[in-house]
Amino acid sequence: MRSLSIAATGMLAQQLNVEVISNNIANMNTTGFKRQRAEFQDLLYQSQRRVGSTASDSGTVVPAGVQIGLGVKTAAVYTINEQGNLQSTENPLDLAISGNGFFQITLPSGETAYTRAGSFQLSPTGQLVTVDGNIVQPAITVPANTLQITVNASGQVLAQVAGSVAETVVGQLQLANFANPAGLDPVGDNLFLETTASGSATTGNPGVTGLGTMIQGFLETSNVNTVSEITNLITAQRAYEMNSKVIQTSDEMLSTITRMR
Repeated sequence: MRSLSIAATGMLAQQLNVEVISNNIANMNTTGFKRQRAEFQDLLYQSQRRVGSTASDSGTVVPAGVQIGLGVKTAAVYTINEQGNLQSTENPLDLAISGNGFFQITLPSGETAYTRAGSFQLSPTGQLVTVDGNIVQPAITVPANTLQITVNASGQVLAQVAGSVAETVVGQLQLANFANPAGLDPVGDNLFLETTASGSATTGNPGVTGLGTMIQGFLETSNVNTVSEITNLITAQRAYEMNSKVIQTSDEMLSTITRMR
């Protein structure tokens, strides 16, 4: 009976759906996290009577054939790059992007990674780094005798050093954008890597060429909607139960056949 294997594919699909939803809920407080959505496609069909085939010698055509579907498969786990809420932290090294774009991070391997999480700190040498110590691109070094750091909307980093009233520009932050941000490869630690699907990065100063602006003292929160995720979780659970009921029913039908004498 095809229904056994068809229902099994449905249960596997809903299991993956629940795993995606659970990851979203687990990261509801992760800075800059982008929720994901599982997308599914139907599997191949077996034709017992092909649509459009000739039904008689007179040339009559079958208007609707008989095609039996073989279940469901996972097509993609899609990242939804919707803007998260901006939360005030009053920390001058916390930066949020209002609009499109990603911060650029240099990994220990030399690769460039991308992130929306702007919770930065200073290294022992005064460089702007992530919480893991990875350097923010372009590299910015803040003088040791700095009293106040200011980051304006266009990404200029200004420092007021001891003994000086005027602020000095110590660097310029740049953002990167992609034709298809959903094609970026998530590697953990709030980081993404460029892929063929995402396209090459287009870099520029914040506020120009479609890039967002910089907001100092704020962080972008996760874009996970708790109510929506719980609703999706309940729907996935019910779908899983219905597929398991199909297997149970098919098993009972097979049992009926084996008991026939």
